[in-house]
Amino acid sequence: MRRLAVSIVWASAVAFGPGAAVAAPMGFKGSVMAMGDLGPNWRESWANYAFTARDAIGAGGLYMRSDDETKTRTLAELNYTRLLQRWNLEDAQANVWLFAGIGSIRGNDFAGSKLAWAPGVQVDFETTRVYLAATARLYRASGLNHDFGSLRAGFSFYEVDYDEIQPWLVLEARRMRGLSDKTEITPMLRLIHNRYFVELGVNTARQARANFMYVF
Repeated sequence: MRRLAVSIVWASAVAFGPGAAVAAPMGFKGSVMAMGDLGPNWRESWANYAFTARDAIGAGGLYMRSDDETKTRTLAELNYTRLLQRWNLEDAQANVWLFAGIGSIRGNDFAGSKLAWAPGVQVDFETTRVYLAATARLYRASGLNHDFGSLRAGFSFYEVDYDEIQPWLVLEARRMRGLSDKTEITPMLRLIHNRYFVELGVNTARQARANFMYVF
C-alpha cells in the first residue's frame, strides 16, 4: 500500500507540479527550464519560460557536425513549445508536444547565414517505472535539410519517494539527415530528482554523451 501511495503522489506531481518538467520539454507555469545535450557531433543548449501551463517561449543554440567531421552547422534559434494534449491515466501520463523554431544557421561550407525554421513534435508516455518517447524536428533552410528523429525507452531500477533521486536506464536511437548516414544508439544512466535530471552515456561510435535539465 505504501508503494502504491507513493506512486500516486509521484504521478500526480508529474501531472500537475514541478515534477512535470522531469521528462517534458517545459516546466510548470511560471518556471524557467534550462537543458543541454552535449556530445562531439551534437551540442544543444536552451532555456525557456512557461508563461502558461501549456505554453513556453525560449531561445537556444545548436551545433551539428557530420560523421566525417568535415561539415559543421551552428543554429541560433527562438522557439515556442506547446503542450497540445495530455492524458492523465492511473499512475501514468501521456503527452503530445508541438515545437516551432526560427533562427539563423551558419555552416563551414557556405558563406554567411541562412534563415532556418524548425517545427517538430514529441509524443511520450511515462509511469514511475517506464518511459517511452518519440521526437521529430525539421531543421530546414535554403538548400539545407537536417531533419532529426529520435526514439527513447527507459526504465527505473526501483521506486523512490518524491524527494529522493531515482536512477533510470535509458536507451536512445537517433538519426540526422544530411550530416550522418548512421543511426546513433546510446545507452545512458539517468538520475532524476523532482526538479532536475542528468544523463551520462557512451554511443555506438564510442563517443561520450552528457545531458542535463534543471527547472528554476
